[in-house]
Amino acid sequence: MSTEPRLAEVTEPVHAQKTAPGADQSAKETLEDYTLRFAPRSYRRWTPMVVATTALGGIAYMADFSIGAGIGLAHGTGNALVAIAVAAVVIFVTGFPLAYYGARYNIDLDLITRGSGFGYYGSVLTGVIFASFTFIFFALEGSIMAQGLKLGLGLPLWLGYLVSTLMVIPLVIYGMKALSKLQVWTTPVWLLLMIAPLVYLISTDPGTVDRFLGYAGTDGDGGVNTASVLLGAGVCLSLIAQIGEQIDYLRFMPPKTEANKRTWWTAVVMAGPGWVVLGALKQAIGVFLAVYILAKVGPAAATEPIQQFRSAFDAMMPSWLVLPLAVALVVISQIKINVTNAYSGSLAWTNSFTRITKHYPGRMVFVLVNLGFALALMEADMFSFLNDILGFYSNCAIAWVVTVATDIGINKYLLKLSPLQPEFRRGMLYAVNPVGVVSFVAASGLSIALYFHALGDTLQPYSPVAAAVIAFVLTPLMAVVTKGKYYLRRSDDGITEPLLDPEGNPSAVTYDCHVCRQEFERPDVAACQTHDAVVCSLCLSTDKAGDHVLSAAPAVT
Repeated sequence: MSTEPRLAEVTEPVHAQKTAPGADQSAKETLEDYTLRFAPRSYRRWTPMVVATTALGGIAYMADFSIGAGIGLAHGTGNALVAIAVAAVVIFVTGFPLAYYGARYNIDLDLITRGSGFGYYGSVLTGVIFASFTFIFFALEGSIMAQGLKLGLGLPLWLGYLVSTLMVIPLVIYGMKALSKLQVWTTPVWLLLMIAPLVYLISTDPGTVDRFLGYAGTDGDGGVNTASVLLGAGVCLSLIAQIGEQIDYLRFMPPKTEANKRTWWTAVVMAGPGWVVLGALKQAIGVFLAVYILAKVGPAAATEPIQQFRSAFDAMMPSWLVLPLAVALVVISQIKINVTNAYSGSLAWTNSFTRITKHYPGRMVFVLVNLGFALALMEADMFSFLNDILGFYSNCAIAWVVTVATDIGINKYLLKLSPLQPEFRRGMLYAVNPVGVVSFVAASGLSIALYFHALGDTLQPYSPVAAAVIAFVLTPLMAVVTKGKYYLRRSDDGITEPLLDPEGNPSAVTYDCHVCRQEFERPDVAACQTHDAVVCSLCLSTDKAGDHVLSAAPAVT
């Protein structure tokens, strides 16, 4: 078996009749890696650990070093480390049920969100939140790369921003095939360049550890206090939406069986919520390196990864090699994550746009849209007010992820008011489910008000806590109040074949969609309202007249 995922070959469909406008184009493009739909068993031909290794290759971004450095310099090492740990625990706990559902049922986070409290159109809200996550972090990584290009090649920042944006376009065109190859061959180099200088500094100068642990920060007194910890945790929690990009890989997990269950669970935990372990470690390293170089470069430059690693390399190798290696590390990291950011963002925009307009414009349109947003943020010098942007954004991201995780963990398994099997097909779901939408809007709205001091300065640091607590409480409360009746518009999709096989995995039985004439597995199709045939989920999404969409029927609760 190859050490990286192999993508299924796409064959041209043979048409027996005229297809719906746009259906053929959308079917062929999304079959490259099943971008907007369920990932079938016939496509998922690699082992759990191969999936996990590829998924972890996508978190080699440099933003963690900047985030950790910013928190540490402001609040001190003690507060920063506690804040990083608190955020990591929250991200791990909330990410676990999402990762499980993505891997078990082979669907991405948007498809999970639809059936976990938001409804078919309600999840467009969270699609925009996820798309925002991708271009915010694209801009952050692009800014870091531009800093490296300025230091190494003398490029002005505005040109560096442009270069970091344009260079990913050729790679994004090829989707997940290019991403997986890029991550596999660059990960060993990236790990070596990141870990080696840290080990060298600690082993040759133990005093760096004492200075790191004793740093009090510009706003602190050396002690640990709740306000500082929560402010720092709020910034770290902006990364909570990273689970969406991890699930983009986890949805390609093979079926869980008795024979592979141990490695299956190990891979899901490691590549799902487990990503935050490495993320938290990088944030702590960012604090360490910022304190190490603070006296040399000043607080503004100490948060720049290019400066951090330039100084670290300078302590262990010849001067002529320092700058090239530092620039190489930054550029490799930026390319690794920003190709993923551009790709995942384009999927989120395309998914939302297709549902609203019932028209599939092609993914590359939204690659350019996402890159345009990111470039605008970079040119506006977002790096200089990084923590403010991330602190604000984290309120929305926390509200979304906690709402969906709570719906899975409590509403499905404990209260049994939410259907256990995920549902994402048009016609099967209500347009809007108040359970998730109300919980998300209330949690994000109130936490944002707190963040902007609307309820006083004392409560401002508690905005991320408010987002999590409100979402956690309101989600089951809304399910009880509505008695779970807004989850399913129908309980019967018109096909007698069960959705799941005897082991609880999505069925591999195939059907031909009579609109696009492609073959799809059982979970991705539903009966047609007007023909004795089945229709795939994407053709249902692009059905402007609604001719193929099943009519409402009483749902069995």
